[in-house]
Amino acid sequence: MLIAPLLALTALLGLSQPPAAPPAADPMPAKSHASTSKHMEWTIDGVKREGTIYLPANASTQPTPVVFGFHGHGGSARQAARSFKLHEAWPEALVVYLDGLPTPGAITDPKGERNGWQKDVGDQSDRDLKFFDAVLADLKQKYKVDESRIYSTGHSNGGAFTYLLWSARPDVFAAMAPCAAGGNLRIMSTLKPKPVLHIAGRADPIVNFNYQQRIMDQDRKIDSCNAQGKEWGGNKDCTIYDSKSGNPVITWIHDGGHVYPKEAPALVVKFFKEHAKGEKAESPAPAARPTEDAKPSLVPTH
Repeated sequence: MLIAPLLALTALLGLSQPPAAPPAADPMPAKSHASTSKHMEWTIDGVKREGTIYLPANASTQPTPVVFGFHGHGGSARQAARSFKLHEAWPEALVVYLDGLPTPGAITDPKGERNGWQKDVGDQSDRDLKFFDAVLADLKQKYKVDESRIYSTGHSNGGAFTYLLWSARPDVFAAMAPCAAGGNLRIMSTLKPKPVLHIAGRADPIVNFNYQQRIMDQDRKIDSCNAQGKEWGGNKDCTIYDSKSGNPVITWIHDGGHVYPKEAPALVVKFFKEHAKGEKAESPAPAARPTEDAKPSLVPTH
């Protein structure tokens, strides 16, 4: 048998299997830009209000954009965070998701058993405008809010509330991004020019697309936009209408229904990043009044 001699020869010549190489050092961990979630509570007129905020690490030391995301009727702050994912698309921003309160719906839930938002100034004793004011004041006290970069987006009833905030708190926001939203035409008559991205589905079974088209037409009148648009954001369904007032309107018209599209977070954040207060070259034009053909006077807001 030659096995034993061969093993001896292998050992003699140093041909035994070399020792395993030491494990490579762990690579430097990538710097994380993830924000930290925090449950918050406020008391407004004796009523407890709740929400979740997502904080970047430097929110207390560096000027930080603030984005509000409002859920639709029957939704919640937790559901909005899962659907909108704005804190993932823009981890450097302070992102706020708030809970509405039981509210009668314009189309569904007439008894008001599910959470929603007030639909006009004075509705529900202005509880949600007061809520917004208190939250923003609290954030300004605790963190270094960049007041030139405050934004709002929302779906359905939350999108309509975004329009209401545009009307009632026009000097707070740099830009707005309502989705699947109708609006009260009294509100539309009070809007000041401001950059806006409106997202609408042609097959929306809740907020009829024709209603939303009238709202988008009114947005362009308010912002003194050009009649012709062009593609925006690398999305064939997004059209930007440049504005004589320096406040462009972007319409994102997709073939879907009453949804916040999965592509929305990235494009909404891109839009917000392009706009800050004080960056406009021209003075705002006066707000346009609604036209007679813009009736009915109340567009469904879910």
